[in-house]
Amino acid sequence: MSGELQSGFSCGVCGEWHDSLPLKYSVKAPQAVTSIPLDEFEKRVVITRDQCVIDGRDFYLRGRILVPIIGLDLPFVWGVWAEISPKNFIRANDLWHLPGREQEPPFPGWLNTELPLFGNTINLEVSVQTQVVGQRPHFRVSDPVHPLAIEQQNGITLERAEEIAETILHAPQIQK
Repeated sequence: MSGELQSGFSCGVCGEWHDSLPLKYSVKAPQAVTSIPLDEFEKRVVITRDQCVIDGRDFYLRGRILVPIIGLDLPFVWGVWAEISPKNFIRANDLWHLPGREQEPPFPGWLNTELPLFGNTINLEVSVQTQVVGQRPHFRVSDPVHPLAIEQQNGITLERAEEIAETILHAPQIQK
């Protein structure tokens, strides 16, 4: 499935009917890159679809926060970035194409993506769990009382997915 529910919904913000309900949202780069002046970007930033290094000392991985949708077999997905230690970045990079890497123990990271629906999520601690080759790591929010952690633990309703879509479809800082 493409990350959209084909049943559609009536948007409470614009009043229009949207033919599908997006269930995946992601950002293309960590928040930290926005502070790099454009004329310094090439010298200071190395970025791929899944990894980023700034100034040779700040290391980021792209991953997914999966949130169950109550009554559906597919999750809601936040595609986000987390800053990780140099040691864990090197280890993750060494295992990047190695089958069995999903057996690695989780390691700590800190979100570097702003999810405005949940207040300030920059530096929110996550546990990073490597997945099988070809899949991005899964991030689990460490603070059990954070609203994002609660949704990740308990799941969300389809109505909540619609609320998120209404907010994001009318706030372009988060990309579908």
